[in-house]
Amino acid sequence: MKRLLIPLLLLASAAPAQDKLPPAPYAYTQLADPAQEGKAQALMLTLRCLQCQGQSIADSDAPIAGDMRNQVRLRIAAGEEPEAIRGWLIERYGDYVSYKPALTSLTWPLFAAPVLLLLLAFALLRRRFGGKGA
Repeated sequence: MKRLLIPLLLLASAAPAQDKLPPAPYAYTQLADPAQEGKAQALMLTLRCLQCQGQSIADSDAPIAGDMRNQVRLRIAAGEEPEAIRGWLIERYGDYVSYKPALTSLTWPLFAAPVLLLLLAFALLRRRFGGKGA
């Protein structure tokens, strides 16, 4: 029992330390070049905070959002294209991180479902109200 308790206590004491790390350099600091900062801001508005889930990383104060903002700004400053950065973040965190998911074999049902539901509703309403004439 003691062998299990000591590693658990070490893990529990290390978790709060993660939040006490200083923020990444570009988490709250804009890039000096306005064009690069504009690209970074536009990209950050399309990326979801993984902790808040309802906010973009541009709007979130969560530590992970700050780290993601830092990565976006560093990569933009290095000359990387925004879509390449988006691809890297999707590869790292999954499709959920993007507010603009790509149409793939896994995501096409999400795009098709509303159309199918509208067609079904139209067919049901037509059958209900469009039956025989007077």
